[in-house]
Amino acid sequence: MNKRRLGQLQTPAGRKDVKGARRHKASISDRLAGYRSHHRQVALDSLQRLVRRPATTLMTTLVIAIALALPAGLYVGLNNVDAVSEGWEGAARISLFLKPAISNGQAETLRRTIASREGVAEAVYISPDKALEEFRASSGFGDVLDQLDANPLPGLIVVTPREANVSAAAVEALQSNLARLPEVDLAKLDMEWLHRLNRITELGRRLTLALAAMLAVGVLLIIGNTIKLAIEGRREEILVVKLVGGTNAFVRRPFLYTGLWYGLGGGLAAWILVQAGLIWLSGPISDLSHSYQSDFHLLGLGFLDTIILWLFSGLLGLFGAWLVVGRELRAIEPR
Repeated sequence: MNKRRLGQLQTPAGRKDVKGARRHKASISDRLAGYRSHHRQVALDSLQRLVRRPATTLMTTLVIAIALALPAGLYVGLNNVDAVSEGWEGAARISLFLKPAISNGQAETLRRTIASREGVAEAVYISPDKALEEFRASSGFGDVLDQLDANPLPGLIVVTPREANVSAAAVEALQSNLARLPEVDLAKLDMEWLHRLNRITELGRRLTLALAAMLAVGVLLIIGNTIKLAIEGRREEILVVKLVGGTNAFVRRPFLYTGLWYGLGGGLAAWILVQAGLIWLSGPISDLSHSYQSDFHLLGLGFLDTIILWLFSGLLGLFGAWLVVGRELRAIEPR
Protein backbone atom coordinates (compact mmCIF):
# COMPACT_ATOMS: atom_id res chain seq x y z
CA MET A 1 0.00 0.00 0.00
CA ASN A 2 2.84 2.41 0.83
CA LYS A 3 4.60 1.56 -2.44
CA ARG A 4 1.40 2.18 -4.39
CA ARG A 5 0.92 5.55 -2.66
CA LEU A 6 4.56 6.45 -3.30
CA GLY A 7 4.09 5.59 -6.97
CA GLN A 8 1.04 7.84 -7.20
CA LEU A 9 2.97 10.74 -5.70
CA GLN A 10 5.82 10.20 -8.12
CA THR A 11 3.53 10.62 -11.14
CA PRO A 12 3.14 14.11 -12.70
CA ALA A 13 -0.46 14.35 -11.47
CA GLY A 14 0.58 13.32 -7.96
CA ARG A 15 3.36 15.89 -7.89
CA LYS A 16 0.88 18.60 -8.97
CA ASP A 17 -1.52 17.62 -6.15
CA VAL A 18 1.26 17.83 -3.57
CA LYS A 19 2.38 21.23 -4.86
CA GLY A 20 -1.22 22.49 -4.83
CA ALA A 21 -1.71 21.33 -1.26
CA ARG A 22 1.52 23.01 -0.23
CA ARG A 23 0.52 26.23 -1.98
CA HIS A 24 -2.91 26.12 -0.33
CA LYS A 25 -1.34 25.58 3.09
CA ALA A 26 1.20 28.34 2.48
CA SER A 27 -1.60 30.63 1.32
CA ILE A 28 -3.57 30.13 4.57
CA SER A 29 -0.47 30.67 6.72
CA ASP A 30 0.42 33.80 4.73
CA ARG A 31 -3.08 35.16 5.18
CA LEU A 32 -2.97 34.53 8.93
CA ALA A 33 0.45 36.15 9.16
CA GLY A 34 -0.75 39.15 7.19
CA TYR A 35 -3.89 39.36 9.33
CA ARG A 36 -1.85 39.38 12.54
CA SER A 37 0.63 41.87 11.09
CA HIS A 38 -2.15 44.24 10.06
CA HIS A 39 -3.81 44.05 13.48
CA ARG A 40 -0.48 44.78 15.16
CA GLN A 41 0.17 47.72 12.85
CA VAL A 42 -3.34 49.15 13.31
CA ALA A 43 -3.15 48.78 17.11
CA LEU A 44 0.18 50.59 17.27
CA ASP A 45 -0.98 53.29 14.84
CA SER A 46 -4.16 53.98 16.85
CA LEU A 47 -2.12 54.17 20.06
CA GLN A 48 0.32 56.59 18.46
CA ARG A 49 -2.57 58.81 17.33
CA LEU A 50 -3.75 59.04 20.94
CA VAL A 51 -0.25 59.82 22.17
CA ARG A 52 0.08 62.64 19.62
CA ARG A 53 -2.99 64.30 21.21
CA PRO A 54 -2.05 64.17 24.91
CA ALA A 55 -4.48 66.81 26.19
CA THR A 56 -7.60 65.31 24.58
CA THR A 57 -6.53 61.77 25.42
CA LEU A 58 -5.77 62.63 29.05
CA MET A 59 -9.08 64.41 29.63
CA THR A 60 -11.13 61.58 28.11
CA THR A 61 -9.13 58.96 30.03
CA LEU A 62 -9.60 60.80 33.33
CA VAL A 63 -13.36 61.10 32.83
CA ILE A 64 -13.53 57.35 32.17
CA ALA A 65 -11.26 56.69 35.16
CA ILE A 66 -13.43 58.68 37.56
CA ALA A 67 -16.55 56.89 36.33
CA LEU A 68 -14.88 53.51 36.94
CA ALA A 69 -13.15 54.47 40.20
CA LEU A 70 -16.42 55.36 41.98
CA PRO A 71 -17.94 51.84 41.97
CA ALA A 72 -14.50 50.27 42.39
CA GLY A 73 -13.91 52.40 45.51
CA LEU A 74 -17.31 51.47 46.93
CA TYR A 75 -16.54 47.80 46.25
CA VAL A 76 -13.26 48.09 48.15
CA GLY A 77 -15.01 49.87 51.02
CA LEU A 78 -17.63 47.13 51.32
CA ASN A 79 -14.91 44.48 51.30
CA ASN A 80 -13.23 46.24 54.22
CA VAL A 81 -16.53 46.45 56.11
CA ASP A 82 -17.02 42.71 55.55
CA ALA A 83 -13.50 42.01 56.81
CA VAL A 84 -14.15 44.00 59.97
CA SER A 85 -17.62 42.54 60.60
CA GLU A 86 -16.35 38.98 60.14
CA GLY A 87 -14.00 39.56 63.05
CA TRP A 88 -16.85 40.96 65.13
CA GLU A 89 -19.17 38.08 64.33
CA GLY A 90 -16.44 35.56 65.07
CA ALA A 91 -15.87 37.26 68.44
CA ALA A 92 -19.56 36.89 69.47
CA ARG A 93 -19.94 36.12 73.18
CA ILE A 94 -22.89 34.95 75.24
CA SER A 95 -23.04 36.43 78.74
CA LEU A 96 -24.85 34.23 81.26
CA PHE A 97 -25.85 36.17 84.37
CA LEU A 98 -26.35 33.71 87.21
CA LYS A 99 -29.00 33.86 89.91
CA PRO A 100 -27.86 35.47 93.20
CA ALA A 101 -28.27 32.22 95.14
CA ILE A 102 -25.69 30.37 93.01
CA SER A 103 -22.42 29.87 94.90
CA ASN A 104 -18.95 29.94 93.38
CA GLY A 105 -18.72 26.14 93.55
CA GLN A 106 -22.02 25.67 91.76
CA ALA A 107 -21.02 28.24 89.18
CA GLU A 108 -17.72 26.46 88.52
CA THR A 109 -19.53 23.15 88.07
CA LEU A 110 -21.93 24.82 85.65
CA ARG A 111 -18.98 26.36 83.77
CA ARG A 112 -17.39 22.93 83.23
CA THR A 113 -20.71 21.53 82.04
CA ILE A 114 -21.18 24.35 79.55
CA ALA A 115 -17.57 24.12 78.33
CA SER A 116 -18.12 20.45 77.47
CA ARG A 117 -21.18 21.18 75.33
CA GLU A 118 -21.03 20.83 71.55
CA GLY A 119 -20.53 24.14 69.81
CA VAL A 120 -18.80 25.81 72.79
CA ALA A 121 -15.13 26.70 72.46
CA GLU A 122 -14.63 28.23 75.90
CA ALA A 123 -16.54 29.14 79.03
CA VAL A 124 -15.04 31.54 81.60
CA TYR A 125 -16.53 32.16 85.03
CA ILE A 126 -16.24 35.64 86.56
CA SER A 127 -17.17 35.70 90.22
CA PRO A 128 -19.09 38.66 91.70
CA ASP A 129 -16.00 39.77 93.64
CA LYS A 130 -13.79 39.65 90.55
CA ALA A 131 -16.42 41.50 88.51
CA LEU A 132 -16.56 44.22 91.17
CA GLU A 133 -12.77 44.54 91.19
CA GLU A 134 -12.69 44.92 87.39
CA PHE A 135 -15.48 47.47 87.46
CA ARG A 136 -13.71 49.41 90.21
CA ALA A 137 -10.48 49.52 88.19
CA SER A 138 -12.12 50.52 84.90
CA SER A 139 -14.81 52.91 86.10
CA GLY A 140 -12.95 55.05 88.62
CA PHE A 141 -15.91 54.98 91.04
CA GLY A 142 -14.02 53.25 93.83
CA ASP A 143 -15.19 55.68 96.53
CA VAL A 144 -18.83 55.20 95.53
CA LEU A 145 -18.50 51.42 95.48
CA ASP A 146 -17.02 51.45 98.98
CA GLN A 147 -20.28 52.95 100.26
CA LEU A 148 -22.32 49.94 99.13
CA ASP A 149 -23.48 47.47 101.80
CA ALA A 150 -23.25 44.46 99.46
CA ASN A 151 -21.90 43.53 96.06
CA PRO A 152 -24.73 44.15 93.56
CA LEU A 153 -23.04 42.29 90.70
CA PRO A 154 -24.08 38.70 89.91
CA GLY A 155 -21.80 35.85 88.87
CA LEU A 156 -21.12 35.76 85.15
CA ILE A 157 -20.18 33.01 82.70
CA VAL A 158 -18.87 34.23 79.34
CA VAL A 159 -19.41 31.59 76.63
CA THR A 160 -17.40 31.66 73.38
CA PRO A 161 -18.90 29.65 70.47
CA ARG A 162 -16.66 27.51 68.31
CA GLU A 163 -15.38 29.03 65.06
CA ALA A 164 -17.47 26.54 63.05
CA ASN A 165 -20.63 27.86 64.75
CA VAL A 166 -20.17 31.61 64.59
CA SER A 167 -23.11 32.25 62.27
CA ALA A 168 -25.90 34.36 63.71
CA ALA A 169 -28.43 31.50 63.62
CA ALA A 170 -26.08 29.06 65.39
CA VAL A 171 -25.15 31.56 68.11
CA GLU A 172 -28.79 32.48 68.73
CA ALA A 173 -29.73 28.80 69.01
CA LEU A 174 -26.94 28.27 71.55
CA GLN A 175 -28.10 31.31 73.51
CA SER A 176 -31.65 29.99 73.61
CA ASN A 177 -30.49 26.61 74.95
CA LEU A 178 -28.28 28.17 77.64
CA ALA A 179 -31.02 30.58 78.73
CA ARG A 180 -33.17 27.58 79.77
CA LEU A 181 -30.64 26.39 82.34
CA PRO A 182 -32.09 26.67 85.90
CA GLU A 183 -29.01 28.47 87.26
CA VAL A 184 -29.15 31.19 84.59
CA ASP A 185 -31.09 34.38 85.34
CA LEU A 186 -30.41 36.12 82.02
CA ALA A 187 -28.60 35.15 78.78
CA LYS A 188 -27.51 38.24 76.90
CA LEU A 189 -26.43 38.32 73.27
CA ASP A 190 -26.50 41.65 71.49
CA MET A 191 -26.19 40.79 67.79
CA GLU A 192 -28.96 42.99 66.45
CA TRP A 193 -26.41 45.67 65.56
CA LEU A 194 -24.51 43.07 63.53
CA HIS A 195 -27.69 42.10 61.68
CA ARG A 196 -28.28 45.74 60.86
CA LEU A 197 -24.70 46.10 59.64
CA ASN A 198 -25.11 43.06 57.38
CA ARG A 199 -28.33 44.47 55.94
CA ILE A 200 -26.66 47.84 55.33
CA THR A 201 -23.74 46.08 53.65
CA GLU A 202 -26.07 44.12 51.38
CA LEU A 203 -27.89 47.34 50.49
CA GLY A 204 -24.53 48.94 49.75
CA ARG A 205 -23.60 46.10 47.40
CA ARG A 206 -26.82 46.50 45.45
CA LEU A 207 -26.36 50.25 45.25
CA THR A 208 -22.79 49.68 44.04
CA LEU A 209 -24.02 47.38 41.27
CA ALA A 210 -26.67 49.93 40.23
CA LEU A 211 -24.10 52.73 40.26
CA ALA A 212 -21.64 50.61 38.28
CA ALA A 213 -24.31 49.88 35.67
CA MET A 214 -25.24 53.55 35.28
CA LEU A 215 -21.62 54.68 35.09
CA ALA A 216 -20.87 51.91 32.58
CA VAL A 217 -23.55 53.37 30.34
CA GLY A 218 -21.93 56.75 30.83
CA VAL A 219 -18.55 55.35 29.81
CA LEU A 220 -20.14 53.87 26.67
CA LEU A 221 -21.58 57.26 25.78
CA ILE A 222 -18.26 59.02 26.40
CA ILE A 223 -16.29 56.59 24.26
CA GLY A 224 -18.98 56.52 21.58
CA ASN A 225 -19.00 60.30 21.30
CA THR A 226 -15.19 60.40 21.22
CA ILE A 227 -15.04 57.79 18.45
CA LYS A 228 -17.74 59.64 16.51
CA LEU A 229 -15.65 62.82 16.59
CA ALA A 230 -12.60 60.84 15.48
CA ILE A 231 -14.55 59.43 12.52
CA GLU A 232 -15.72 62.88 11.51
CA GLY A 233 -12.13 64.12 11.67
CA ARG A 234 -11.01 61.34 9.30
CA ARG A 235 -13.97 61.40 6.92
CA GLU A 236 -11.88 62.24 3.86
CA GLU A 237 -9.41 59.47 4.67
CA ILE A 238 -12.26 56.97 5.04
CA LEU A 239 -13.74 58.01 1.68
CA VAL A 240 -10.40 57.47 -0.06
CA VAL A 241 -9.96 54.03 1.53
CA LYS A 242 -13.44 53.01 0.41
CA LEU A 243 -12.84 54.32 -3.11
CA VAL A 244 -9.83 52.02 -3.50
CA GLY A 245 -11.83 49.02 -2.29
CA GLY A 246 -11.44 49.08 1.48
CA THR A 247 -14.21 47.23 3.28
CA ASN A 248 -16.12 48.49 6.32
CA ALA A 249 -14.30 45.90 8.45
CA PHE A 250 -10.95 47.27 7.28
CA VAL A 251 -11.99 50.85 8.03
CA ARG A 252 -13.64 49.94 11.33
CA ARG A 253 -10.54 48.28 12.82
CA PRO A 254 -8.52 51.40 13.84
CA PHE A 255 -11.49 52.93 15.64
CA LEU A 256 -12.19 49.71 17.54
CA TYR A 257 -8.60 49.72 18.75
CA THR A 258 -8.97 53.38 19.71
CA GLY A 259 -11.96 52.50 21.90
CA LEU A 260 -10.01 49.60 23.39
CA TRP A 261 -7.08 51.87 24.28
CA TYR A 262 -9.40 54.43 25.86
CA GLY A 263 -11.05 51.72 27.96
CA LEU A 264 -7.77 50.18 29.09
CA GLY A 265 -6.30 53.59 29.87
CA GLY A 266 -9.37 54.51 31.92
CA GLY A 267 -9.21 51.21 33.81
CA LEU A 268 -5.53 51.70 34.62
CA ALA A 269 -6.13 55.27 35.76
CA ALA A 270 -9.11 54.13 37.87
CA TRP A 271 -6.91 51.55 39.59
CA ILE A 272 -4.32 54.25 40.32
CA LEU A 273 -7.02 56.52 41.80
CA VAL A 274 -8.36 53.76 44.06
CA GLN A 275 -4.88 52.79 45.25
CA ALA A 276 -3.98 56.43 45.88
CA GLY A 277 -7.14 56.85 47.95
CA LEU A 278 -6.30 53.76 50.00
CA ILE A 279 -2.77 55.02 50.64
CA TRP A 280 -4.18 58.40 51.72
CA LEU A 281 -6.61 56.73 54.16
CA SER A 282 -4.28 54.01 55.44
CA GLY A 283 -2.60 56.24 58.04
CA PRO A 284 -5.77 57.41 59.85
CA ILE A 285 -7.31 53.92 59.62
CA SER A 286 -4.17 52.37 61.10
CA ASP A 287 -4.18 54.89 63.98
CA LEU A 288 -7.87 54.21 64.63
CA SER A 289 -7.39 50.43 64.65
CA HIS A 290 -4.42 50.73 67.03
CA SER A 291 -6.56 52.76 69.42
CA TYR A 292 -8.89 49.74 69.58
CA GLN A 293 -5.97 47.30 70.00
CA SER A 294 -6.51 45.91 66.52
CA ASP A 295 -4.09 45.17 63.70
CA PHE A 296 -6.64 45.82 60.95
CA HIS A 297 -5.30 47.24 57.69
CA LEU A 298 -7.19 48.46 54.67
CA LEU A 299 -7.77 45.89 51.95
CA GLY A 300 -7.23 47.04 48.38
CA LEU A 301 -8.06 45.59 45.00
CA GLY A 302 -6.59 42.11 44.77
CA PHE A 303 -4.87 40.66 41.73
CA LEU A 304 -8.05 39.05 40.37
CA ASP A 305 -10.13 42.17 41.05
CA THR A 306 -7.55 44.29 39.23
CA ILE A 307 -7.56 42.00 36.20
CA ILE A 308 -11.37 42.05 36.14
CA LEU A 309 -11.37 45.87 36.33
CA TRP A 310 -8.96 46.18 33.41
CA LEU A 311 -10.79 43.58 31.30
CA PHE A 312 -14.14 45.20 32.04
CA SER A 313 -12.86 48.67 31.13
CA GLY A 314 -11.23 47.40 27.93
CA LEU A 315 -14.40 45.60 26.86
CA LEU A 316 -16.44 48.72 27.64
CA GLY A 317 -14.20 50.76 25.36
CA LEU A 318 -14.34 48.17 22.60
CA PHE A 319 -18.11 47.81 22.83
CA GLY A 320 -18.68 51.57 22.93
CA ALA A 321 -16.60 52.01 19.79
CA TRP A 322 -18.35 49.11 18.05
CA LEU A 323 -21.79 50.60 18.74
CA VAL A 324 -20.87 53.85 16.99
CA VAL A 325 -18.48 52.84 14.23
CA GLY A 326 -20.85 50.58 12.29
CA ARG A 327 -23.61 53.18 12.06
CA GLU A 328 -21.24 56.05 11.23
CA LEU A 329 -19.36 54.13 8.53
CA ARG A 330 -22.56 53.15 6.78
CA ALA A 331 -23.34 56.84 6.43
CA ILE A 332 -19.97 57.56 4.76
CA GLU A 333 -20.06 56.21 1.23
CA PRO A 334 -18.25 57.54 -1.86
CA ARG A 335 -20.51 58.89 -4.63
